[in-house]
Amino acid sequence: MMATEAPLRIGVLALQGGVAEHAGVLRRLGIAPVEVRLPEQLQGLDGIIIPGGESTTIGKLMAISGLAEPLRMRLRQGMPAYGTCAGMILLARRLSDGSQPVLGVMDIRVRRNAYGDQSDSFESAVRVSGLGDEPVRAVFIRAPVVEQVGPGVEVLAALADGTPIVVREGALLASAFHPELAGETRLHQLFAEMCRRPA
Repeated sequence: MMATEAPLRIGVLALQGGVAEHAGVLRRLGIAPVEVRLPEQLQGLDGIIIPGGESTTIGKLMAISGLAEPLRMRLRQGMPAYGTCAGMILLARRLSDGSQPVLGVMDIRVRRNAYGDQSDSFESAVRVSGLGDEPVRAVFIRAPVVEQVGPGVEVLAALADGTPIVVREGALLASAFHPELAGETRLHQLFAEMCRRPA
């Protein structure tokens, strides 16, 4: 008799931002999300999603809650993470504009709110490497721009001008846009696969 695969335990950093939307996508994939607000809730996770929102606020709340250092340590030890928009900023090792608390684990340099404010939000259909020929609907809201990627970072999708918008480095995945707001599940499926088979 074949052993069944244990159910994935994927956390969603639940301090601020699009927590409910990411949790909803995970439920659609048959994964029960774990909302993470305290360091002890990191225990037993196979991976974590860092949602969009206000990156400065999320960074400060991570520090206040005592989550920042334990989460940084887990990510450096290889726990998979997927950051969208603000989550991408928090994963980045370098920021081009100002300073704020970040996890600093992904070898990318980003510039915050590079496309303007809320009124400059836009949607685009983008092809993501490894997700088939059907474009992904990408919703950009005060999105960051990836200005530089390190040698170990793979660009999975870019805009027409070559700007990277989905990047991966080992067990870390980040997108400048919000797939969870467009009814997209494929990036979350990719991330779930990364959690089953960490790099």
